[in-house]
Amino acid sequence: MSGTGFRRKVMTGITTVMLAVSGPVAAQADNLANVLADAYKNSGLLEQNRALLRAADEDVAVAVAALRPIVSWAADLSRSSSRYATSSTFFTPRDSASTTVSVGLSASLLLFDGGASKGQIEAAKETVLATRQALVGVEQNVLLQAVDAYTSLRTQSETVALRQNNVRVISEELRAAKDRFDVGEVTRTDVAQAEARLAEAQAALAQAQGDYQGAREYFIAAVGRNPGAMQASPPAPATATSIEGAKALAVKNHPDILQAQHQVAAADLAVVVTRASMGPQVSLTGSYGIEETFDSTAFSKGGSVGIEMSQPIYYGGRLSAANRQAIARRDSARAALRLSSISVAQNAATAFANLQVARAARVSSERQVRFATVAFRGVREEATLGARTTLDVLNAEQELLNANANLITSRANEYLASYSLLANLGLLTADHLNLNVTRYDPAAYYNQVKNAPALLSAQGQKLDRVLRGIGKE
Repeated sequence: MSGTGFRRKVMTGITTVMLAVSGPVAAQADNLANVLADAYKNSGLLEQNRALLRAADEDVAVAVAALRPIVSWAADLSRSSSRYATSSTFFTPRDSASTTVSVGLSASLLLFDGGASKGQIEAAKETVLATRQALVGVEQNVLLQAVDAYTSLRTQSETVALRQNNVRVISEELRAAKDRFDVGEVTRTDVAQAEARLAEAQAALAQAQGDYQGAREYFIAAVGRNPGAMQASPPAPATATSIEGAKALAVKNHPDILQAQHQVAAADLAVVVTRASMGPQVSLTGSYGIEETFDSTAFSKGGSVGIEMSQPIYYGGRLSAANRQAIARRDSARAALRLSSISVAQNAATAFANLQVARAARVSSERQVRFATVAFRGVREEATLGARTTLDVLNAEQELLNANANLITSRANEYLASYSLLANLGLLTADHLNLNVTRYDPAAYYNQVKNAPALLSAQGQKLDRVLRGIGKE
């Protein structure tokens, strides 16, 4: 076989292996929709914040209870003894003892407090709505982290495959260099260059495998289960088409702004409540009791009903301080709303710009791969004619490797940027993505407790069973 024919055969084998690098990685089973659904179902952070929402729901029940009758009972058992001496006993000491038992019921009903209790109810409702939006924010973070974990795992998986192919390519190049050295076509330097490049490729493969294990652990933490084989990523979701459109959508939908709006409403009501607490309060009161003294014939029973009116006159300045504090917190909440609006709009604009940059980088990376492939083929053909050295081929191969690595990264960055923009618009939710999961209904528990059911009522017992079930999960 001629030298040229030998070189052509070797380089054709190398090219076949090398071009396989840029081909798709075969995978199936685990798609993004399943990943997001499992992250939603398995998130401990979501469970934590759902419990916080249920606690906020109960604040409404607590506030409602202030307008309900308060009924309580009390019982007392006492034993008294004494020693006395009087003229009737000729001043002879006598002992006396008695046992008394009393049982009583008391009740009170708030009739008027200047609207303080109703204000507390409305403030608690606004706090519930704010907490619901906080839960939406947590949901977005959980889903975005799942997208990041999924994308990272796919990226590292493709990088490992790329590095494995690179090791095979360099191994083939090294074998070819040794064969050509044996027939005197190249020097020992060419072989050493190929050996050095193989060592570098093996080190890069070991790093990629380590990064893959890290990405796998990240996936487990974010999704709550082990990953399966990765399917090809579905198309990125459609988002805003302009910066102004992105800002408008974000200001309208983002949970941070909606949460801040409800917090402002709650703070406004808190000012009303503190002012009303300085006014008069009217209550209806009643009591009924029985008292029995066992060591005598004493026995009594009776009750009373009355109207009680009270108003603070001087509390050491505490009420005025509470009112000023409520005003300051209201002003703080309003300022927080303004800052949140600015921040959300800025983040949406930045996320939109980042997506455009990532998209342009992906297009450039595709062109880089295309031209690096052409260049590699050209160098390979020139090498078969003896016009290029082994180092030239290795360098061309490295350029193509780098181009493919950049493409993997740029595709991942664009994909993650699209979901990041969706989150900054307030749309990265199970509802908007139509995930195949049982949605958590934030109003379900609220509707059960908003009327403050008592423990002994049928509704209260049902709630008790629900809470015990949640605790066993």
